[in-house]
Amino acid sequence: MATYAEMKEMFDEIRADFRYDHELNGCLNCGICTATCPSAQFYDYSPREIVQLLWTENVEQIYDAMQEKIWACAQCMTCAARCPFKNSPGGLVMIMREVSIRHGMQSAKDVLRPFGRVMLKLITTGNQLSPDMIQPDHFPDWGPNIQKVEGDLRVLRKAIPVRTLQTVETAWEVSLKTSVEMYTIWEMTGVLKSLETMDENLFDVIEDFIDEKREDYEDWLESQED
Repeated sequence: MATYAEMKEMFDEIRADFRYDHELNGCLNCGICTATCPSAQFYDYSPREIVQLLWTENVEQIYDAMQEKIWACAQCMTCAARCPFKNSPGGLVMIMREVSIRHGMQSAKDVLRPFGRVMLKLITTGNQLSPDMIQPDHFPDWGPNIQKVEGDLRVLRKAIPVRTLQTVETAWEVSLKTSVEMYTIWEMTGVLKSLETMDENLFDVIEDFIDEKREDYEDWLESQED
């Protein structure tokens, strides 16, 4: 459990974000955001609650919401489209998620852990997520409907032979140049720093892998010059 000073530090980071004043303009407490929120229908989550907590600067309850509730948001931004005050609860949740990651909160680690192998597959093969990687046990936060995706996968692939529906066996290899460029983007935008905070082991694996890719790419460039 964080101290009040630590909770206050996190709230101050949220409030200091350049997007904060744009996403939070006031609240009529009308509830339109929650009434139209898909996640609110299935989870203990309310966009209105997020806005109210931040508007009233309830530091302790904001911290509590960062334990679980903010991870229920699907980022569909229906709330932002419907709010008469032009608030964006989804945008505020995004800021809160980023702060929780920077502080290495356990809730962030628990939620993001299943997506670690997606990131690894992206950097190693260039295929972000093949359908046969979607298994209910590995993505519990996706809700009960994931059972339908997993169960009907083979039938769907036969009915809709879309080229992008790759599998683990048929995933394409990404070029060396693309791998290096993608890693450089992650490096410069702070993604890797966040990954190191969330999962140090995965960070080490990806760093070792891309170091090899960079060496291979440099060798390839030299061979082209020759």
